[in-house]
Amino acid sequence: MSVKTIAGVELKVSVDGYLEDMTQWNEEIAKEIATELGIELTPKHFEVLNYLRVKTIAKENLTIRGVGKSGIVDIKELYVLFPKGPLKFSSKIAGIPKPTSCI
Repeated sequence: MSVKTIAGVELKVSVDGYLEDMTQWNEEIAKEIATELGIELTPKHFEVLNYLRVKTIAKENLTIRGVGKSGIVDIKELYVLFPKGPLKFSSKIAGIPKPTSCI
């Protein structure tokens, strides 16, 4: 674990760069993490991010297939929104722990 300044806030992050405390997350932090990953966030991105946060709070297991069945986006749209690692990058931007299904 290390400390990283994101959007002017010092945050504890894991070795992989995921927030250790998801309660510290806000949209400005999400935007800065997304920028580091080369992603410009849109309202559709935030729909996905908020869905992931709700499911994580409910302690539900996150999978790409599950997000695709959410009614928010299908799997193809998820890959368009978060290329090169849809669940991995969306989770990091959402400020939630790295899903167990991600390597």
